[in-house]
Amino acid sequence: MMPEVQDVFKRYGLEYHKKQPMTSEQYKAMMAILNCRTSELGGHVDECEECGYTQIFYNSCRNRNCPKCQTFSKVKWIDARKEELLPVPYFHVVFTIPEELNMLAYQNQKIVYKILFDAVAGTLLELTADPKHLGAQIGFTSILHTWGQNLMLHPHNHCVVPFCGLTPEGKFIIGDKDFFIHVNVLSNKFKGKFLWMLKKAYESGKLEFYGSMLEYEHDQCFQMFLNTLRGKDWVVYSKETFNGPEAVIEYLGRYTHRIAISNNRILNIEEGNVTFKWKDYKDGKQKIMTLTAEEFIRRFLMHVLPSGFMKIHYYGILSNRNKSTKLKRCQIAAKYTQSKAQFKNLTAVEIIKSLTGKDVTLCPCCKVGKMRTIRIFPAKGRASPIAA
Repeated sequence: MMPEVQDVFKRYGLEYHKKQPMTSEQYKAMMAILNCRTSELGGHVDECEECGYTQIFYNSCRNRNCPKCQTFSKVKWIDARKEELLPVPYFHVVFTIPEELNMLAYQNQKIVYKILFDAVAGTLLELTADPKHLGAQIGFTSILHTWGQNLMLHPHNHCVVPFCGLTPEGKFIIGDKDFFIHVNVLSNKFKGKFLWMLKKAYESGKLEFYGSMLEYEHDQCFQMFLNTLRGKDWVVYSKETFNGPEAVIEYLGRYTHRIAISNNRILNIEEGNVTFKWKDYKDGKQKIMTLTAEEFIRRFLMHVLPSGFMKIHYYGILSNRNKSTKLKRCQIAAKYTQSKAQFKNLTAVEIIKSLTGKDVTLCPCCKVGKMRTIRIFPAKGRASPIAA
């Protein structure tokens, strides 16, 4: 079997916990991954009605940081987005904060990541409302990623933007399919908004500083910090990437439920080290990296978000309050027959069959009988029978 993140935590996680401080969210994530699909989380026994063959299935942890638990959530989320598509140009826009902000962001995740979302939203909504660019209220999906391929902190937002919207008069208009707003315009607006919000957070005493950031508690040092950030170029990337609205669905899936590292990137775990594949975007090449298990766990846990913090936000005509009104008006004006969500009212078994063609209730032994649950194992393996 190929090594997995779970294997890293099995071998080195508890030892890491003894030596290094962890937030409650980080500890919860580690334990969830450690126990995922094991008897610790309980499960059930299925038996074939024909031949009596039995199988044991253990429950998934469903933690959003677990590499094993994202596929099904992603499938259902993407399926629901089918009803929100429009026959217009879509752009992928990425907003990245300078690396000097990384440690401050880590020490103040809820505040700084919210500022990131708000600055991105303000930038896109204000610029597209300007008649020079579109002159309409748009909608978009904004997705927070906090990592780079090497697992180091790299906070950035991926935005999927249908380039269309409603004018103040309620008219539906579509933007240029070949060009979005220039990245320099996006970058300057984004920088200004982010730093203004960051300064307000500092002035209201919301920011905390530790370790190497401790000096920025002082007003003069923090102002110098802001001046340094103003002098930097903030990276914004934009490109039109979709060939028709249906292609948006596939593209969204690459970003929405991604975590810091997937199991298929881990190559080896031995002698206290973890080796994994990563892509170096500086030269575009696939490379191999080996870290101590302690450093691997440290980097992985940096990307565990605070409890309750949502990493996917919707804005404008795609916000929840506007989907049934403004989005619907756009779809009608565009004469778009929206795709229907396939899986809205289906069970997990039915979804799996629809995706793979495989009936997971069919006995894998006799290929005739149906498997039915005869016993449930609550957490820690205590068994209880199911009434026939």
